[in-house]
Amino acid sequence: MEKSNSMQNEKFGEKDFQNIVGNLLRYGVWTSLAVAFIGGLVYLMGHSADIENYSVFHENDRNIFEVVSDVYNGVIQWKGESLIFFGIILLFLTPVFRVLLSLFSFLLEKDYLYVVITLIVILIILISVSFGFSH
Repeated sequence: MEKSNSMQNEKFGEKDFQNIVGNLLRYGVWTSLAVAFIGGLVYLMGHSADIENYSVFHENDRNIFEVVSDVYNGVIQWKGESLIFFGIILLFLTPVFRVLLSLFSFLLEKDYLYVVITLIVILIILISVSFGFSH
């Protein structure tokens, strides 16, 4: 009985948050690696005899929302290229989720200065991705 009362009084600590963040980063990278690897296998099974012409470069400058939509549709259809891109998207999103977790942590700690700073970082990420300032 005494043990359960002390368990209820414990607060969510910095060490708990660091464990969650560490696991998020670790599993995010491993998941993206697994998805991209499976996509590579699927791609090679369907395109192993293809010969690529690397002497000509075709720039494909599209809106990020079009790319994500095409990747989503390709993943549903189990296309290898789309699975590889999805793995890369997961890899890019892993640190973004870390920033979102930080926002949540700062809100729990009522550290409003860092909440504002984290919101600015999230805004910069959203603007960069939305308007193509990232390339």
